Amino acid sequence: MVDAALSENLAATSRGAALRRFGRSDLRFRFFTGSAALLVVVIFAGLIATLVVGAWPAIKAFGFDFLVTSSWNPVTERFGAFPAIYGTVVSSAIAMLIALPIGIGIAIFLTELCPRSLKRPIGIAIELLAGIPSIVYGIWGLFVFVPYFQQTIQPRIIDAFANVPILSTLFAGPPFGVGIFTASLILSIMILPFISAVTRDVFETVPHTLKEAAYAIGCTTWEVMWNVVLPYSRSGVVGGAMLALGRALGETMAVTFVIGNAHHINSSLFSAGTTISATIASEFTEALGTLYIPALIELGLVLFGITFIVLAIAQLMLYRLNRLAGGGSK
Repeated sequence: MVDAALSENLAATSRGAALRRFGRSDLRFRFFTGSAALLVVVIFAGLIATLVVGAWPAIKAFGFDFLVTSSWNPVTERFGAFPAIYGTVVSSAIAMLIALPIGIGIAIFLTELCPRSLKRPIGIAIELLAGIPSIVYGIWGLFVFVPYFQQTIQPRIIDAFANVPILSTLFAGPPFGVGIFTASLILSIMILPFISAVTRDVFETVPHTLKEAAYAIGCTTWEVMWNVVLPYSRSGVVGGAMLALGRALGETMAVTFVIGNAHHINSSLFSAGTTISATIASEFTEALGTLYIPALIELGLVLFGITFIVLAIAQLMLYRLNRLAGGGSK
């Protein structure tokens, strides 16, 4: 009896020690994960604070006019960000208009239509495109794509739209090769792997039973993709698109090579322009004076704000889509 009671006490003590040990481990795990999450918030706040402090002289000197004026004169220290903002938004929007349908089409082909023997090679090739450094795209764009675009593609586009209202203005000559439209095409090639790879992975998470049920009632491949796969995975598709848009908004070297780096706004997409990232990259090393560097830092703050607004709009759109769908999709 004494031995049995002693054994029970030892077992209870051992269980209590194990529970305390597990509790301490759980507390340590919670502490480390919470610290990691807090670190992200601290870095985010520190980044904003650094940008605001660095840009404060320009903010105080130019105020809101910095966002809506077009002058960029380092000699007189008069700076306006509107051409850079315009170039950033327009080039990224055109790149998304080109790359998004193509990327989703590639993902549909790889998940539904591609022969099994080709899925892996094509998928690897697309993912390798995402790993190519941006400066390689820039060099290729400047020395290969721009001359061909200037001599072959641009003249044909200009002639084709010469008598078409609005389009004749958007695609007016002369054909320099470099410009906002060229930068948009290079950007579309750069962001295409992000859209297609993420979208493909999201499409593959759709339960096969949903697709098989749709095929069983006579749906075509297009109807299955449009009515089943896309609604189920729209959050992931939008996430991939936002990842690609973030790459397009912040792309630096490739755009710097082919956009022309001109601080003015022209109605023609074939004219030279600039973006926020290209302006910072090309001028930061030679910035002198009391307002030049703060103006460039304020450009970075503006780009940060544009990215934040775009992501906020994407989250709001997803929220409204989920509400309209009754919260039934992922």
